[in-house]
This record gives sequence, C-alpha cells and structure tokens, in this order.
Amino acid sequence: MNRQPPLLAIDAPGLYFRAYFGVPESAGRTEAGEPVNAIRGFLDMLATLINRRRPDRVICALDHDWRPDWRVRLLPSYKAHRVAPGGGEVVPDTLGPQIPVLLDVLTALGVPAIGASGYEADDVLGTLATHEPAPVEVVSGDRDLFQLVDDARPVRLLYIGRGVAKLDDCDEAAVRARFGVPASGYADFAALRGDPSDGLPGVPGVGEKTAARLLDRYGDLTSLVAALDDPQAGFAPGLRAKLTASRDYLAVAPTVVRVARDVPLPPVRAALPARPVDADRLLELAERWNLAGSCRRIVDAMAQNAEMDRDAETVGTDR
Repeated sequence: MNRQPPLLAIDAPGLYFRAYFGVPESAGRTEAGEPVNAIRGFLDMLATLINRRRPDRVICALDHDWRPDWRVRLLPSYKAHRVAPGGGEVVPDTLGPQIPVLLDVLTALGVPAIGASGYEADDVLGTLATHEPAPVEVVSGDRDLFQLVDDARPVRLLYIGRGVAKLDDCDEAAVRARFGVPASGYADFAALRGDPSDGLPGVPGVGEKTAARLLDRYGDLTSLVAALDDPQAGFAPGLRAKLTASRDYLAVAPTVVRVARDVPLPPVRAALPARPVDADRLLELAERWNLAGSCRRIVDAMAQNAEMDRDAETVGTDR
C-alpha cells in the first residue's frame, strides 16, 4: 500500500532559532555583511524535510503571542526567564531582522505561515493536528508537542532535538518508550516533572521516572491529586508531603502545558506547489539577500516532490 502524503505542520520559530544557532553567521551573509544564516538554515531544513517526507501540504506555524497572558495568569513563572528587559521575548539582535525576510521568501514560494492572536505556535500546531485532514506530521524540537501524537488519526511528531538530519519519527509507542506515559498523558507528566526551559517548576524531587510511575498507577493527575486525601493510597510520607505542598501548582500547570486545539486560524491554501507562486519575487529576494543556493535547493525539492507524486499517481492508475 502506498504511503499517503502528509501535511507537514512546522514549528517555524523552533526551526529558525535552531537554524540561527546551528549555522554560523560567517557562513551566511549578504555582500553588505548582513547575516542571513537563520534564513539559509531554515530553507535548507525545509528542503530536506520535503525531500524525505514527501508532503502534499506544508504549513508553518508562528508565535503571534509567544507568552500568552492566559498562561501567565495561571502560572506567572511561565517563560519569565525569557522576557527581555524592555518586554517581549529575548531574541538575538541579528536574528530579529531575518524573520521578516524569511516570511517574504515563504510567501514567494507559496508556503503559508500562520498564527493567531493570543496563541503560540504550539497552539497553532495543535489545532492543525486536530482539524486538518490526516495524516499530519508535526515538525518541532519542543517536547511539549509529544502530546499531539495520535496513531488513530494519524498524527506523528518529527522530533528534531538532534537536528533535521537525525529526526526521530515518533508514534505512540515511541512516546511511551521515551517517557513511560502515553501521548495523551504527556501534559500531566510534564507538569509533575517540570520544565526549566518553560519556567515550569514541577514538583520538587519528582523526576521523569517518578512522574511516569505515579501516572501509571493513578491514571491521570486529577486522580493522583484526589488520592492524596486517602490515607490508604500508599504514598511514601515524603512524596505525599511534596505533592500536597504542590497542589495549587498542579491545579493549573497541566492547562499551561496542554496545547490549545481550537485556535481560530485564517483560511490557507496548504497544498505544496510544484514551483514558486511568485518566481520573480523569489529571484529578487534571492539576489538581494544572497540566498541563491538555499532558494535553488528548496525549489528543486518542490519540483522533485511534485514529480514523484505524479509518478505515484501514474502507478496507481496503471494498477
């Protein structure tokens, strides 16, 4: 049976931050010395993904609000360490100017990049994974997105913690093998364990193994917290004390970790074109920003992807 082409739902901020830190500025500059390393790295990663995953649709998710007020009200420490002195997210000085150029390139290619007011890219990805026609492959290095994995739809996470070249193609079995919990229980697991990168303190003394063991025993965080009031529940005294002291935190943390799945998104044409929708604009951008090599690679990937799809359709017709 032929594999059905997926939607690639891409964590754009995750990829361009990774590209920025993964590609030296000296390896990507314009003639005037302006850094374009993040743009080059992003486009090269996207070309690699298209070549390897053969999607028929691609959508990039954006942070229109990287630290939503509704999450901060629940947990003030949420991403607090990443707030710049003047407000907003800490972004390297030489990355910020590259982002609008990257979005211009994606527009010329015909790859939509969308976000929603009051929501993070993770929430956009959660909505796409829930409502777009399956299969969906979410591309990110954010561990919170393991919660989106769903074999029934199917939705997979292409986890790029080690880079796109060494991505982990994760189904539900992979999530359970990695963390000891099902994908549906990941938000509860992360709340217990904590995540310093997002300002989630977790329960002191509860690491991954203990969090997984507790959820395996009690099923979910609601049942676990309820069991604290049962003297026969079998908690070690020290663990019971730590969990009891963290009740207020545990009441809100899973909501903060859990991605939204009904974000109001603008209508988009997700179909990956065989060629750039605005070739003249793409050429202009490639020349202005010294992106010829990266633009050529992604254009070639789009064309080859379309050709392979036509060949597959021909084979299917012949049968």
